Amino acid sequence: MDAESQERFREFVESRSGALLRTAVLLSGGDRHAAEDLLQTALVKVADRWSRVDEPEAYVRQVLYRQQVGRWRLKWPRREVAVAEPPERADDGGEGAAELRVVMRGALARLTARQRAVLVLRYFEDLPEADVARILGCSVGTVRSTTHRSLARLRALAPELAALGPATAGIAPPRGISPVEVRP
Repeated sequence: MDAESQERFREFVESRSGALLRTAVLLSGGDRHAAEDLLQTALVKVADRWSRVDEPEAYVRQVLYRQQVGRWRLKWPRREVAVAEPPERADDGGEGAAELRVVMRGALARLTARQRAVLVLRYFEDLPEADVARILGCSVGTVRSTTHRSLARLRALAPELAALGPATAGIAPPRGISPVEVRP
């Protein structure tokens, strides 16, 4: 990598690492250490190809997703440990936003890695189903069914999200599904 490319890469990492780390945290189920490892691995892979990358952020995100997919396809998957931690920094949203973040992070951590990846791509990254299918290497139908099952499981795992209301839940339901429906 020449000096100019190296400087552009350094500037990219400095400016976008916070957003990329937040995505990695969501993909890793709230485990910050695993997220840092995931992001570090993705950035190392991107650094090797930096001079040929047209859209750096999109490329890094795709590497992040593929790395995470590779982790849950391992023959001997690592055990995930769900840890309830308060957020590291508060948003301007106040106490309700902090509480929502903690609840959502805990609920996402209890989903499977595939379910979590689909929800992060669909709702956090706001990607269409076709793009999610392409990134994860599956069909659009698989994305739809996984999204449906994941949202149902998320609602079952964290019924307290229903009390916060659909507007603050941060996840829009798929078409034809009521925003928050919790049955006893």
